[in-house]
This record gives sequence, structure tokens and C-alpha cells, in this order.
Amino acid sequence: MAMLAGRAPPGIAGCRRLLEAALAAGLRPLLCGLSPCWWVTARRAAGQWPSPGLRVPETAETERLVQELHRPGASLRRFIACPQLARTVQRCLRSGAGPGAQCVVLECAPGKRPRSCLPPALPLPSGGWLRRPLGRGTARPAPVTLQGPGILTRTLLNAGVRVVALESNSAFLPNLQSLENSLDGQLKVIYGDFFRLDPLVTGTVKPPAVCSDKLFEAMGVAAVPWRADLPVKVFGILPQKKERNVLWRLLFALYECNSIYRYGRVELNVFVSEKEYKVLTAKPGDVRAYQALTVLWQVGCEIELLHSEPWSSFITNLKNGALAVPKTMWLPNDHLCLIRLTPQQNLFTGSLKPTNSSNFIFMVKQCFAKPRSRVMDKFNSWSLDNAGKLLRELEIPENAESRSLYPEDYKRLFEALQNSSMFTETWFHDEAFESIRNINL
Repeated sequence: MAMLAGRAPPGIAGCRRLLEAALAAGLRPLLCGLSPCWWVTARRAAGQWPSPGLRVPETAETERLVQELHRPGASLRRFIACPQLARTVQRCLRSGAGPGAQCVVLECAPGKRPRSCLPPALPLPSGGWLRRPLGRGTARPAPVTLQGPGILTRTLLNAGVRVVALESNSAFLPNLQSLENSLDGQLKVIYGDFFRLDPLVTGTVKPPAVCSDKLFEAMGVAAVPWRADLPVKVFGILPQKKERNVLWRLLFALYECNSIYRYGRVELNVFVSEKEYKVLTAKPGDVRAYQALTVLWQVGCEIELLHSEPWSSFITNLKNGALAVPKTMWLPNDHLCLIRLTPQQNLFTGSLKPTNSSNFIFMVKQCFAKPRSRVMDKFNSWSLDNAGKLLRELEIPENAESRSLYPEDYKRLFEALQNSSMFTETWFHDEAFESIRNINL
């Protein structure tokens, strides 16, 4: 390492390799003899940024700010207000960091605040994050922020993470762009709304709605093969009133490799209500939680619980400061759960393909239309010949109920049907098919 001080600074790739080797060997103090310019270049090449030293407001200050910015008629929004929770989320998100990805923060619930409401002390919004590749070598997180009090965003920036701000309110752009210019590349600002990606409309898409290809192009993220490393990681808090719709829409995009999934196995890290988490992770036989949504998400993704936090740890933009916890009769709902949804690498290695995945989704939904009915009876209603023989070959009892089959059983069943002579797409009526597919937010 001592010889490097007297040599010309290496290129970006060389900086990355040398820095990572030095850090791994515990030789960081020896780098102090190099010029400051070379050290900063090396850190950036390895995906690391010096902390900008942004002030992170305390919980009481954030609550006061949100109440001051409350506007009558504004949609319900939920914010991370506690610096300790922000640090916990940051650790959870970075715990899954691996080669081939860099992170970006995305907003989950768009809001509309006038520019004059943005206080000078807190110019940066927050919302979620996403990761994109640096190229070869080990990747590091690069978050994207959105409107809000900025607790998580500032925590990520202070941790040396590169942030991309996806902002849905044009009034915030001048403030964000000013901060972007002051951070020398650590923050990138994009005008758009993550939950209005690829709207099902004809004609020109008007901002803040945005097409995923334009968004990914602006971020510099290229598509990768499905079995490659994760190209992008996303973080956010799912909007409470649209939580189930969002999950269904993302599910269709996942199976059809559309929208964000055109770029590969995009990983979602999202806060969802505890009741939806219970649905996503339910087991066969659970009469209240085990649903078609359960089967389809468990087939498509590995689901991991990263953190569970009481609703009281978050604040809302309601004037009275109410928590607005959604009511539920049958399932527990005392927490928001941070879950990681990682698409399965082997999802499309069999007969299930993006081109026929809509048929698979429809088959599962039809089976759960009457979850206590027998799978055999459902097949008979589709006029399928030799359905009993097919079930026996798959070692599925002929008296098995729809809610008793495991998610992998449904995938095996569909792939067997695809490979058999009894398969015909006349099972599905166009009207019913379109009614479950066109979920537009």
C-alpha cells in the first residue's frame, strides 16, 4: 500500500478493487497518505459516500412539522418519525445487500403540499428506497427519497448511501434539486410517483404518473436476465387504502415480467399491515388467512419478515394526530411489518412462463372462489377429462379441498395441465379474465 502513494491514481475499477481490499484487510489508516481527491474517488467507486452530516430531527419536531403541513382533504399518509426506527430500517435494508445491486428510495403514498410549506431546515422528503448496479464489483446501497419529513432519507444519506429521490409533487423539485446540487452526486432527483407506474391508460402518460422504462433509464438501470443477481431493491410503506390493490397489481407485473419486473428480479422491501402479512404467509388449512393471494405470492417470491413495529411508532398527517389503524375482525393487526419479497430464481424454469402466467393466476383464483370445494369438482366444472388420473399422478387426494393444497401443489398442478392433452384455454372466459387483470390504481 505504501507504493500506491507515489503512483498515478488508478482508474475507477482499480479504485474499487484497491479500496475494498484495503478495507477488508483493515488497512484504512494506511490510505491517509493518499491525496483527498483519490480517497473520495475510491470511496465512490466502491459505492461508499462520506456522510454529509445532515441533521436528523427528533420525533417531537417531526410530529409538529407534519401537523403544520396538514391540508384539509389530503389523503392519509404515514411517516417514520423516530430516528431510532429509521436506523433500524436502514440496517434491515442493508442486511440483504449483496453483489449486483444498489438501492433507491421510492415514495409509497403521494401527497400534495405547496412549495411554501416546505421548511428550510428539512428540505429533503423521504419515502422508500431502490437499488441499482454500479457495474462490476461489490455494490452498495443508493437510496431514492420522496416527500415527507425526511427522517429515513437523511439517515440513509448520513450512512453514506447514494439516494435517488422519486418526487411526485413538482412544487418540491426546486428544493430537492438544490439539495441534489449541494451533495455532489450522492442525491439524484426524478419527478414521478411509484404507485402510478405504467398506468393502464391510452395516450400520453402525464406526470407524476411515469412509465417504468423512462424511470429506469433515468436511474441508469439496465435489464438483466431473470436468473441474474437482483438489479433493483425498492423500499416503501404501502398506502393503507390501496394496500390489497397494490399487492395484486404488483403480483400481475411479477408473473408477466411487466413494469419494474421487465428489468429482472426486483426486490421489494415494504411495510404492510400485520393482517396482510398474515395473509401473505398463511399456511394451508387456515380458513381466514389462506387465500389465492397467499398462494400466488408464496409461489412467486421468498417472503421474509425483517421487522415488526407498532402502529404508534408512526405518525400520520391527520389533523388530530390519530393513528388511523384499520380495523379487522379475524386477524391480528397491531403492527406494521417490514417484509422482503424476493422473486424466486426458478419461477420460470418449468412450464410456467410469463406468457401463460395469467392462466395460472386465474386458475388459482377460481379454485379459491369456494375454498371449501374439492379441487376435483373444480376440474370437473371445467370439463377436463382424466382429472382424477392427473391428481393421482401428482399424489394429490381426489377429495382434497382448495384450501388444503400447498402453494407448490398449485404450481405442479398447473404445469402438469400445461403438459397434458386435456389443457385448453377455453377454460377461461374473457370477461372474467379481464375483470381480475385490469387493476388500475
